[in-house]
This record gives sequence, C-alpha cells and structure tokens, in this order.
Amino acid sequence: MYRFTLNSKTVTAEADISLMDYLRDMGMTSVKNGCGEGACGACMVIVDGRAVRACIQTTAKVAGGEVITLEGLCDRERAAFESAFASCGAVQCGFCIPGMIISAKALLDKNASPTLGEVKTAIRPNICR
Repeated sequence: MYRFTLNSKTVTAEADISLMDYLRDMGMTSVKNGCGEGACGACMVIVDGRAVRACIQTTAKVAGGEVITLEGLCDRERAAFESAFASCGAVQCGFCIPGMIISAKALLDKNASPTLGEVKTAIRPNICR
C-alpha cells in the first residue's frame, strides 16, 4: 500500500500504478492523458511543491508526499488563474490549460514575482495541442 496526501486528504493506493491512472480513477479530470510518456505536460500535478508529469510518476514514488491537482485549488485561486490566462489571450480548447495552470501555480508558490524568463521556463514542459 502507498499512502500520500491528495488535495489535502490522505489517500491510499493498493498497488504501485501510474499516478495519472490513479488520479483519473479518483475523479481528477484535470489530469489529462495527452501522451502517456512525459512529453506534453497535460497531466501536470504538483508533488511536494514541484510541477511534475503524473504519467511518468507512480504511486510508490509519491508515497509519503503531497500531490495537488487543479481540483485541489480553492475556487478563488482557480478563478484568479482562469482570469489571468484569459486576460492574456490563453483561451485554447482547454485540454492543456489545467497543466499550464499547475505549472504556473508551482512557480508562483516559490516566487511571487517571477521574471518573464522564469515564467517561460516554468511552462515550457506544457505543450498546447
């Protein structure tokens, strides 16, 4: 068994499986399966403060840690990100946006005033389909 915190709640995975599969089974629809091999960033989640791709993580790798998905953000924080992305014209189809928001949140949690270069670096792993 692998125990970790998911969006502020303790959860247990019975087997060592793909974190993305586990999260989707738990109803986390923001975690998208874009490629399944860590290339696109559509499955981005925060693990212990770092933005990581859920498709290349396993429940064993995150055991004892903290995982945050877009569903784990409060309504106010989600609205702030949605507004910021929309005001900058980032209004794509929506498939990649959850991963981009997670990458942005991980950056802003560490650095409240990032430079443009730091923002570009933070969202570089996220590919818009």
